[in-house]
Amino acid sequence: MTLLTGGCQCGAIRFAFPLSAATHSSICHCRMCQKAFGAFYAPLVNVRADQLTWTRGQRKLYRSSNHVSRGFCADCGTPLTYEPDGENPAVAIGALDTPSAVPPTMQYGVENKIGYVDGVSALPAETTASTVTPGSYLGDITSYQHPDHDTAAWPPAKG
Repeated sequence: MTLLTGGCQCGAIRFAFPLSAATHSSICHCRMCQKAFGAFYAPLVNVRADQLTWTRGQRKLYRSSNHVSRGFCADCGTPLTYEPDGENPAVAIGALDTPSAVPPTMQYGVENKIGYVDGVSALPAETTASTVTPGSYLGDITSYQHPDHDTAAWPPAKG
């Protein structure tokens, strides 16, 4: 059984579910999803509720409409879930440790799709390393982001 894990940026919240519990993956372009994710669209994977386990911390819920709550980390703000009343939740694909495991298969809310989204892949591209210049903040940046795997505790002990 393949177990998918994920969590927020700061590591306060972690979750897990078997890949077999993922029922549908999509991106949503609706305006509410754009605002909830602060992005062009929201990549989501539906998960059977009885198979989704919160392994560290608890998400905070925001009631974004009369039918839906959205889960996020109250500490770092990472969007985590889309939870329609009486239905299985959807988990943010970007919050997974291996987001490539569930590629989107459908788009919703396309009436609000931002016009330039389809052309983003054609833009010039550079690796992060190629943009590091001597003395730039990227040259000595230290990430405090939780790693893409489960940890016994977070943050690590300073020592």
